[in-house]
Amino acid sequence: MSAKSTSERYGSVAIAIHWLTAAAILGLLVSGAIIEDMRDPAQKVALLRVHVVVGVTVLVLTLFRIVWWGVVDRRPAATTSTPRWQAFAAHLVHGLLYVVIIVMVGSGIGMIALSGAADTLFGGGSAALPDFRDYAPRGAHGLGANAMWLLVIVHVLAALYHQFVLRDRLLARMGLGRTQQRI
Repeated sequence: MSAKSTSERYGSVAIAIHWLTAAAILGLLVSGAIIEDMRDPAQKVALLRVHVVVGVTVLVLTLFRIVWWGVVDRRPAATTSTPRWQAFAAHLVHGLLYVVIIVMVGSGIGMIALSGAADTLFGGGSAALPDFRDYAPRGAHGLGANAMWLLVIVHVLAALYHQFVLRDRLLARMGLGRTQQRI
């Protein structure tokens, strides 16, 4: 498989970025929900430390993906069976995913910076974590998490619709199966 995409299939770089980002986002959504309900301060610091690092990694992967598409590679052509409104909806969902990722990381960094929690998380400080709800970026972070859940669900349902209803092998373009039947 080529690093760059072909007209029928995404390249190995795009596929790797997609699946790494997808796994990381799911991990972030789940860990964020867990962190919110945690009572043990040491466990909360440990999980939040990982949450922050993975969140920044998702931002780096997303920015790399944007540069990759803008400078290095081209996306495969839309399938001929995709109506224009579906292509528009797909572009909208992908664009919103990028925006929400950037907002989530920005608001997360904002909470850490404004609250002074960076010293506790990464500087070896022993102060208790603040209540992040006291800081303005927490609202955007919570709304972003809800938006991300919705976008992920829409994205997955659309992929499953293509795979099992339209049977257009759209998932094969992302590395799950073959794009063409062999004779």
